[in-house]
Amino acid sequence: MELVDIVDENNNLTGEVEERLVAYTKGLWRRTVSCWIMNKKGEVLLQKRTANKLSNPNKWAKTGGQVDSGETVEEAIFREVKEELGIEIPKEQIKVVDIHKSSDKNRRFAYNFVFVVDYKIEDFKLQKEEVAEVKYVTIEDMELVKKNNDSNYTFCNWSDKDFYREINLLKNKRKEILGE
Repeated sequence: MELVDIVDENNNLTGEVEERLVAYTKGLWRRTVSCWIMNKKGEVLLQKRTANKLSNPNKWAKTGGQVDSGETVEEAIFREVKEELGIEIPKEQIKVVDIHKSSDKNRRFAYNFVFVVDYKIEDFKLQKEEVAEVKYVTIEDMELVKKNNDSNYTFCNWSDKDFYREINLLKNKRKEILGE
C-alpha cells in the first residue's frame, strides 16, 4: 500500500496521510515528481508504460511517480528513477525546474526535474512491472508527435501551454549541454 502526504491547495502539508488511490479518488491534493532525462547529445529519454498500468497503459511518457509519505521530492525522484530505470541520477543536478499545480480532478503539485546523463539504452535496467521499454528521441520528434496528436504519447493529452512550457525547458537545457 502506497501512502502519500496530503497537502492543501497552497501545497502546505496538512498532517494527513492517505493511501495513494484513495487520495486520487477523493480528489485530495498531493505531490508527484517527474523528470526529463537527457543524454549528452541533447536527446530526451521516454519510457513506455506497461500494459498493466492503471493510467496511460502502453503509452510513452517521462519518468515519474508519487512522493511517498515522509519523503522529500528529491528523495522521491531519485527513488523513482532508480526503481523504474535502474540508474543513478547525479545528485549535484538536483534542482526543481518547475512546479505545476494541476487544474483537473487529479489534484497534485507536480515537481519537475531535468537531468543530464551519459547512459546508453542498454545501461537501463527496467522495472518490468512499470516500464516496457525506453528510447531516446529529439525534442523536434516530440514536437512532431504532439502536432500529429499521437495518442501513444502521454504528453499529447497535455494542453499546448503545458507542453510548450516543458519543451522550452528542454530546449534551454539542450543549449546548455551543447554549448549553443
